[in-house]
Amino acid sequence: MRVWYDACTGKHVRYGTAIARRLRKLGHKVIFTTREHPDTTALATLLGEKPIVVGKWGPASLLTRVEESADRMLRFAKMFKDNPPEVAICHQSVELCRVAFGLGIPLIVTADTPHATAVNRLTLPLASTVVAPEAISQTLLRRFGAQKIVQFRGVDEVAWTKNVEPLTTFKFKRPLIVVRQLETRSAYALRSDDATIKEARKLSSLGTVVFLARYGKFEDEKLIVLNEFVDSAGLAAQADLVVSVGGTIAREAALQGTPSIIISEFDPIEVNDYLSEKGFPLFRVPPSKVTVYAKKYLGKKFDVEAKLASLEDPVDLIERMIVKKEFN
Repeated sequence: MRVWYDACTGKHVRYGTAIARRLRKLGHKVIFTTREHPDTTALATLLGEKPIVVGKWGPASLLTRVEESADRMLRFAKMFKDNPPEVAICHQSVELCRVAFGLGIPLIVTADTPHATAVNRLTLPLASTVVAPEAISQTLLRRFGAQKIVQFRGVDEVAWTKNVEPLTTFKFKRPLIVVRQLETRSAYALRSDDATIKEARKLSSLGTVVFLARYGKFEDEKLIVLNEFVDSAGLAAQADLVVSVGGTIAREAALQGTPSIIISEFDPIEVNDYLSEKGFPLFRVPPSKVTVYAKKYLGKKFDVEAKLASLEDPVDLIERMIVKKEFN
């Protein structure tokens, strides 16, 4: 079959690459698309993927978001109007969902962020099948419009952390603390204060702090600031501690045995709690407790090999759906 996958962010690229590699081994043709974004094309190159770049990320304003999204949808519609794929897959790409639905292409949508209400409302109602971790309530997914829901025992990040070899070796002075900046331009965080910079400066007294900035150029004499693309999953695996506000890098770290502190700026995230309850080193604390927990867990690598092996890889589930054509 011809399968279309669209990746909007770095996480999507990792997920899409894992899916594409599996499906290609089965003889399927994968049409892999992405957009211009600080993380997408550079990561794809690192992973050996050569996606078709369609449109760009436009976070400058609400208007630019609408304009860039509309441009991508029109370009996709023209790409596939005469020869649509048999199935489309994405991690809640608004543009893929809208075009696949409009052209009558069966659509598999992976989803793990109930707090991203805008994206959920724009994608889940259009999906033929929603694939989600078992930690997320089906009632909540249906509230956003999901109809057919298939769940798995794990989290999305298992797809690219299980049996993976590091792509990059980092040689920062230890102990190494990695802090990921809050994605303040995401729809779910537009009105949130970013506590990561303040906490990163505090943590500099405990070791080398590498700060992963998201937007433009940022400098701080107490921190090693990486403004350009970096293999964050590989960095998380090699770090002594990871601090974030609760996204992908927190789970990537915990699944690889690196203690990860989540600053509790938002309501609890189901997949994070799920990993914590299963014994992975992921800790959600208020800003006032970050340094306390950092001192307690800094450099204490956890043996999570058996725990990781017990989790289900969502790519296995997606593969079965494609093989059996259970996506209509």
